[in-house]
Amino acid sequence: MIVRIMGESQVKPADSHLSQLNRLDEELLAYMEDGDEEGSRRTLGALLDAVRRLGEPLPNDALAPSELVIPAPDASLDEVRGRLSDDGLIPS
Repeated sequence: MIVRIMGESQVKPADSHLSQLNRLDEELLAYMEDGDEEGSRRTLGALLDAVRRLGEPLPNDALAPSELVIPAPDASLDEVRGRLSDDGLIPS
């Protein structure tokens, strides 16, 4: 899976890390559904950090399509909410 962080770059996390990313995604979805802005921001930051840490950066000139786009850390909650599906940011 290729992930784009809006305003940054693309990374490719190993499939073995997807369960860890999914846990953070589920946590983010729960906070968003509860309207917990602080929890949502904290968890979005943790998800972004995990993607950066666990993913292999793609070269800047790579033109691979992103299967997942994660909002930037400074995205509004409405922007994050607009990217969420019933499954969160990461498709099941």
